[in-house]
Order: sequence, then structure tokens, then C-alpha cells
Amino acid sequence: MGKLFGSTEPEVAEVTNESISFLHKEDRLEGTLEVAGKFRIESEVKGTVRCKNELIVGESARIEGEVEATIVIVAGKISGNVHGTERVEILPSGAVEGDVHTPSLVIQLGGVLEGRCHMREQTKPATADFEQTRPVVAFASQEESR
Repeated sequence: MGKLFGSTEPEVAEVTNESISFLHKEDRLEGTLEVAGKFRIESEVKGTVRCKNELIVGESARIEGEVEATIVIVAGKISGNVHGTERVEILPSGAVEGDVHTPSLVIQLGGVLEGRCHMREQTKPATADFEQTRPVVAFASQEESR
């Protein structure tokens, strides 16, 4: 939806069944944050963030500490290890300084990962003596450094 031209009515977002909780730019958090649903961070966080669903680290977000979620989408900066049980995505404006643990990693052009990536399966197959790995999808950065 959106604001109509010349309207004084506030902008109204499209209604969906899935709600997203939000930590605003002006907010600051130090400690442990545990959330059950989809969550977006646009602020500074020092500590551990655990999300049972999708975690979106917005462009203005700065996180110092561990991040754990089913899906982690990074558009801001994380200084610490990231655990995505399904997927981790680093967008063009995103940067992770730490290790990433996930079965599926996507780094878009311009995204930065300064650390190691661990993509091995969590459990070993019963008939194999080796751990399975999955490929990484990564694009080279056009910038020299961030």
C-alpha cells in the first residue's frame, strides 16, 4: 500500500498473517535477547541473540556477540559467530567478522565474510565414515576493503 498523493493519512503497511518484531535504531541492548518469531534488528546489540525463526540484521544494525537463528539475513554488521540452522545470507551492505555455521551460505556481491565458514552436516550418515559438505555460493566483492 502506501500514502496517497496529497493525503494526510499515515502510510499503512500491507497486512500479513506473519508479524515481525522490531528493535529500532534508537534502542540499545546489552545482554541476551531470545525471540520466538520473525525479528528485525536495526540497533546496537552487545551480547547473544537467539531467534527460533528468521532474524534480519538491518543496515543500521551493529551486533557484537553470538547470533543464532533458523535463517539469518545480514544487511548490517555482526562481530561474532553466526549460527543459521537452515541458511545464512550476507547482503551487499552486510558484513560478518566471525565464523559462520550453516548448511547453506549465500554471500551477495559486496557482502563481506571475515572468518571461517563451517557447512558440514550436523550428523554423520550411518553408513559413511566421512562428513558430507555442501557448496558455498559466493560472489567477489567490488570493494577493496570495508
